[in-house]
Amino acid sequence: MTDVLDSAVDDGLRAVFADARLRAGEYGAHYAALWESLEEQSAGGKRIRPQLVNAAYFGLGGTDRSLATRVAVSFELLHTAFLIHDDLIDRDTTRRGAPNIAARFAGRALAHGADDRASATWGETAAVLAGDLALSRAHREIASLPIDGPRRAALLDILDRAVFVSAAGELADVVHAGATQPPHVDRVLATLEQKTAVYSFECPLTAGAVLAGADDRAVGALARFGRLVGVAFQIADDILGVFGDPAVTGKSTTSDLRDGKQTALTAHAATTDAWSAISARLGDPQLDDGTAALLRAALLDCGALDAARRLADEHLTLARLELDTADLPSALKAELGELAQRAAERAR
Repeated sequence: MTDVLDSAVDDGLRAVFADARLRAGEYGAHYAALWESLEEQSAGGKRIRPQLVNAAYFGLGGTDRSLATRVAVSFELLHTAFLIHDDLIDRDTTRRGAPNIAARFAGRALAHGADDRASATWGETAAVLAGDLALSRAHREIASLPIDGPRRAALLDILDRAVFVSAAGELADVVHAGATQPPHVDRVLATLEQKTAVYSFECPLTAGAVLAGADDRAVGALARFGRLVGVAFQIADDILGVFGDPAVTGKSTTSDLRDGKQTALTAHAATTDAWSAISARLGDPQLDDGTAALLRAALLDCGALDAARRLADEHLTLARLELDTADLPSALKAELGELAQRAAERAR
């Protein structure tokens, strides 16, 4: 069933981009190329958010696959928009092991005779516009759903919350990275919830539930579960960003350290005697792989890895408790329980 639903989402995305490319052709080759790059950027993800929309919708009695697919597509477009803007904020040029939109359009500029400065402007401009376009299309998918007005309004409110809260988390993440004093672990966890857990877990689950016509108690339980498991997922992601295998994750284990990213790892390290040595290297734009290896060893020795894993486990325990006490169908509980288990395994 999951493969069928994933295929429907992929088909829905292809239809969105085919329509956009057709319209974009009227405005020139560069604009059509922007939409082609946007489609490439949306490919290759795990489709976690669409899966959560579908899990909640069908698990709570929904039956209209076309409606579920459009909401799922909306959240995948939202995710694509955030990834594009996040890369721009972080000045990253790759995504999932390939050049991202900014890098593609910088290369396109060079191929058309632009100098280095102009090519950087092309890349940054393309990334801003592509993220905006994906965000706009995400809203359009919800706004044009053939459902009753109150449900459509509720879904738009959920999408608005996803954007509003995530923007707060993104800003906090940047502020923390440049701060002279590291944030307390509670502030780090709040940022993880705002930046990732709300839009990636809470909102897709509650959107699926609202689309299915679920009551407020079910929607609330899914929201709480989503925030808790979402924080656990992000803690695990931050662990993999430092201690993972790049060949498996497709993610550098140096970039987060080079950028001075504040995570559960650094929040714990800041409470130990090792912090002065760690902070002296953390956030160094010239950080090389050898020095990054020394930082990883220091984080491991001071207990940061174990502390971060404990935090992830605590959130997963609370998430499972939320499931156990919620009045939800047993099949949905089982599916979400498997999600929590995957989060636990991911953190190891």
